[in-house]
Amino acid sequence: MKIKLIAQIAMALLMARFKQTIVAAFGVTFSITMFITLLSFMGGLNDLLDNLILNRTPHIRLYNEVSPSSIQPISKSEAYPDAYHFIAHVKPKNELPEIRNSEAIIKALREDNNIRGVAPKNTVPIFYHVGEISLTGILDGIDVDAENRLFTFKDYVVDGNSLDLKNTPNSIILGIGAAKKLLVQVGDNIQITTSNGTQFTLKVVGFFQSGMDELDKIQSYVTLATIQKILGKPASYITDIQIKLYDITKAPELTKKYNKLFETDAIDIQTANAQFETGSSVRTLISYAVGITLLIVAGFGIYNILNMMIYEKMDSIAILKATGFSGKDVNAIFITIALTIGLVGGIVGLIFGFGLSAIIGQIPFNTASLPTVKTYPINYNTKFYLIGAVFSLITTYMAGYFQSKKASKIDPVDIIRGK
Repeated sequence: MKIKLIAQIAMALLMARFKQTIVAAFGVTFSITMFITLLSFMGGLNDLLDNLILNRTPHIRLYNEVSPSSIQPISKSEAYPDAYHFIAHVKPKNELPEIRNSEAIIKALREDNNIRGVAPKNTVPIFYHVGEISLTGILDGIDVDAENRLFTFKDYVVDGNSLDLKNTPNSIILGIGAAKKLLVQVGDNIQITTSNGTQFTLKVVGFFQSGMDELDKIQSYVTLATIQKILGKPASYITDIQIKLYDITKAPELTKKYNKLFETDAIDIQTANAQFETGSSVRTLISYAVGITLLIVAGFGIYNILNMMIYEKMDSIAILKATGFSGKDVNAIFITIALTIGLVGGIVGLIFGFGLSAIIGQIPFNTASLPTVKTYPINYNTKFYLIGAVFSLITTYMAGYFQSKKASKIDPVDIIRGK
């Protein structure tokens, strides 16, 4: 079998039915274009939604949960060593949510090669007061530099500057929802009250917007030093230690390790956001299903066009076989036709898909709930283009294969006799 001759004959048949060839290639091009655009857009959307959680969520969180003691006093009694203990109305342990030995724990974590950064935090429920208006809220004391580095805190400060929180004594950054309810502006003073009745006056230096409306209605931020002053606690008082890893997949394993090592409660990001990750997986699965369906439909289109080509080229096939071409040669000719259509249509489709994705990525997308997003999200993942290219060749090959088997079995004697 002469490869060069096979290619020449395949090209001649393609050019002889040029319009049908263009239609078949356009079907592949359209399918690949829509496949790339759909997956790029859905990938960008998933990245956007994931980042809303991942940017503001530690990979591992160490804390001290208020819960009942696992060992009750009666269990330590020697009077009833073999008895079952039925205890009702168990009360939580009489201890504060403070992490013991927090300074030593933070130092040990910063020396761990798995950890990219550590951000200590204090969280306390409060009431906001402005005149006659009072709202419940949550006040977080943060290390501003660590929050900016690990959780891009500054990107979510929509009015004011995150560094003003560190540079201005007794200052606060309010959630945008809480600020609107309290009718305050940057530079105003508000009064807060803690759960134990302590009142404190703070200056508003900025507004924070996470994109989650319910959170923005209650959340606010001060520095660690300020919240420790409000609570009357020493500089070692920490209720949460937030950890960012180099490899997020190690979070469950390291969570168990730190839980035992530091004797604190610990939770990893996968456990904390399992429902959200499931939603992302489902959206990705739907995108792939729709995209692959488009490619399969294009394959059926090529199958039909090759079927018509074989029907119309019965005489040519008979002449080829009568002049010495075997069934394998005829098989190779029609597979070459199909792969040529798939290759040309696929390459053009990849280019058009990239171009259409780039156009969508430049369309303005301004929404008050997502202040960091300026255009529609697009993910230019190379994997999408590789999948599109492979599937364009596979679907067109399968379409050509079945038709080439049919063409290779044509008996030239029957065709010539029929003429």
